[in-house]
Order: sequence, then structure tokens, then C-alpha cells
Amino acid sequence: MGTKADGTAAAGAAAAATATPSVTAPSAPGGAGRRGTVFGETMLGTVRLDGEDHSRRVRLDLRVTADRVMRPLGTTAARASGRIRVAGWTDDARAEGELEISPLARRRIRYRISFTAGGRRFTLDGWKSVTPRRPLTSMTVLPFTLYEDGARAGGGTLRFPLATGLLPFLASFRFPRGTGSAEALTAPRWKGEPGRTEVWYTTLTDPATGAGLWLHHELTAPADGSEAYAHGWAAVFPEHGPVRHARFGPAEWTPGGAGFTADGVEAVPGRLTGSAGALRWDLTERAADAPLFTFPRWSWRRPLLPAAQILPAARASYDGTFSYGDTTLTPTSAPGASARIYGHGNARRWAWLHADLGGGDVLEIVAAVSMRPGLRRLPPLVFLRLRRGTRTWPRRVERSAAGWAGLGRFRAAVGLPTWTVSGRAGLRRIRVEVTQPEDRTLALDYTDPDGSPAVCRNSERADAHVLLERWWFGGWRTEAEWTLDGTAHAEVGTR
Repeated sequence: MGTKADGTAAAGAAAAATATPSVTAPSAPGGAGRRGTVFGETMLGTVRLDGEDHSRRVRLDLRVTADRVMRPLGTTAARASGRIRVAGWTDDARAEGELEISPLARRRIRYRISFTAGGRRFTLDGWKSVTPRRPLTSMTVLPFTLYEDGARAGGGTLRFPLATGLLPFLASFRFPRGTGSAEALTAPRWKGEPGRTEVWYTTLTDPATGAGLWLHHELTAPADGSEAYAHGWAAVFPEHGPVRHARFGPAEWTPGGAGFTADGVEAVPGRLTGSAGALRWDLTERAADAPLFTFPRWSWRRPLLPAAQILPAARASYDGTFSYGDTTLTPTSAPGASARIYGHGNARRWAWLHADLGGGDVLEIVAAVSMRPGLRRLPPLVFLRLRRGTRTWPRRVERSAAGWAGLGRFRAAVGLPTWTVSGRAGLRRIRVEVTQPEDRTLALDYTDPDGSPAVCRNSERADAHVLLERWWFGGWRTEAEWTLDGTAHAEVGTR
């Protein structure tokens, strides 16, 4: 994960682009303070692939995010992510793309959704042609064409099921207040104060090989007022073979810029490049979800607490290359996320989990024990954020850490090779069990701004089991259950 937030904080280009100009979707919903739009949509239909003499059934489930409240009289650009299922051909839970919503100004609602089938990348390109003569049909029927590398690969039609889909569609609409773009949240926070640390870190899983990747970029401003420096490391966790890692820096830190830039290493919006020892990487990053605040969002806007953590995009996909020794990985639409930390240093003891649960669902956990005197003997304070579709649970981030007046806090049992988190909020309860096998775990030393040491044990190929239950008519019933085998990202830190 990188430098962990001190527990004290708890107390307080697709092929079809040749047809028509592409839509540029925002990187995150809304600018700071401005409301955006989020909704879910399901469409059903058929597709006929070129070269086949029969049609296949299609189901498309999307989560759509716009950076402003939709304008019926104007044009709204939005980002879409979700799942596409084509009978006997593909089931891709990481489909992503963009929408142009312009029912009156341009009389169309255009969809461009990219997905993977049989290891090949396709784009679904189509639009609803809105007309006042057939308002219902034109708003619910989506003719589309499939493209692969600029060439037609098939065509079909999707329809919005009014009878079964209208109520869930209307109920899914949310107008969240904007948290700022991913680009703004990636910009450096440090203003020259001593005793600070700032981290940019990225974790992802290469779907072709099962390898986990970890890129850690850190700015450290020593507490004694000496010159700040930049450093970090990269690590690869192959499915077969030992974990490999190498460090870069320390190097001079140059203020300004869009993210981390030092010693030939960059972590800036949309791009990760650099080298460390025998490791080389060049990756592009595409945000697939809105920012997620693991700690209260005010603690990031106003750095009054010892530390805070955020994910500029709760989910992202990565393409490019990562080389180590004689091996070169070529991730394609690899799932992962990039996160940020700003604070005074590491917690006394901590655990961290990032789990892409598929279908647009994601779970982030930080459990930490504070370094402050008097709080060191308290159990770990837990920050847990489960995003499912358009909603994040618990509704308030403080709920898992503080409960109600200290009662009902979530609990963490931190250890190795297995650690757990459990808790209840409202009518739901959750239990998370994370396993970090020793042969898939890397131990690394940290140094806080005050010079004190810490050790983290990180695995980018951890296992996790997540059980979510809901109270229903007098008993607990399973609402969702996920099992991740070697695709969870986890860490345990100690002093």
C-alpha cells in the first residue's frame, strides 16, 4: 500500500472512432462542490457476429457517471463501466467506455463500450436516435455495431426492458456532490512543512499471467527540517516464481507538477513510467470509477488530522509493459487502482486491503493503531468502504471506525498469515478474511519523517473472502459473497 495513515485520524481509443468523433468522458464525477449524476442501466438484446449464421443473446449492465447534473436540453458526457454477457462468447465484468447523452440538442444517446472476448478487444458502438414521432421506442432501442481494430465484427440491437427495468433505473439515480477530478486529487499536497510524508501508490493484477504489480512513490520531508527527498520502489508478484522488487532514489524533489516526478520516475494522471534496478515499466491508466475517500473527505480537503488516504479512482484499468529480468508482461485492461496518502508517517500497527470484487464492486479497508501516547493500547480502528453500483456502505465513513459514541465499531484482528475485519452498520453486516501466504508476501522497511522505522509485509497476490449479510424478517441472510484467489491486494505493518 505504501505509508499507512496513522490510526489517530479515525478518532476525529476504440476502433469505432473512425465512424464519428469520440466522446471525451470526465475523469471523475464533478468538480469539488458541484453535483454530478450517477445511475445504473440494464439492456437486453441480440448480436450476430460476422461469419456466423445465428444470433446470440446479450445483456449489458452499466454504471454511468457524469460530472454534472444531466441537462435535458444540452449534451452531457459521461463515463460508463459494468458487465457485458454474450451467450457462448464472453462474460466481461470490466467493460468500460463513454456515453454522450443529448436527447434534444443532438437527438441521440450514444454508447461506446469496450470489452474483451477471447483475449481480443472489441468496441460496441451505437446510439439511440431520439425522435418525437416515436419517443418511447427511440429512447429504449439501441442498434449497435461491433468493431475490432477498426473493422466491423458484428452487429445487433439492445432494448431497455420497460416492464422490469424502469423502476430500478429510476431508483438508481444519484446526484452526489463532486469530490474533485482524479487529476486534481493526484496533484502534490506538500507545501514545505517538515515532518510530512506523501505517497502515490498503484496496485494491479495482470489478467493474462495472474501477476500482481506494486508501484510505490513517496516524498519524505524529515522532521528535523533537512531537505525533502523522493524515493520509492516497484515489485512484481508472479504466479510462479519468487517476488521481485527494486528501489529507486533518494532523489531531489522538485515542487510543482501534476503528480510524482523524480529520478526518471513518473506517476501522473493517466501515466506511470520509470525504472528501478532491473525493473522497467510504462503503463497507461484509465479511471473507471469515481474517487473513494477511505477516511472522511474533510480530512483530505483540510489536513487537520495526522493522515488521510484516498483513491482518486476506486477502480482503474491499465495497459502497457512491465519488465523484470528477461520477462516482459503486457497488461491489457488490467484491473487495479491508484491511491494517495498524506500525513506525518506510519501507524503503530496497520492492515490494508484493496479488493476489486468484479461487476463494478470494490472494497477498501484500512485498520490502524495510532502512534500517539494513550492510544497505542486501543484496538485497531477500522475504515471500511464497500462500493456496490451507485452506493457506498457504510453511508458515513466514520461509522466503521467510531460507531455510535464508541459503540458498534468494526473490529479487526491483525496478524499473519491471516487477518480479519467484521462489523455491522444499519441492516447489514460484513466479515472479511484476508490471507497473505508467506511465499507471496514481501517484507520492506519504511522510515518515518522523524526517523523511526517500520516494516510492512505486502502481498499483491493475496486471498480474500468477503461475506455481506442483511437482516431480513428476523434473521441474517446472505446478500453477496465474494472469494478472491490471488487477486486481492493486502498488507500488514508493524513496528
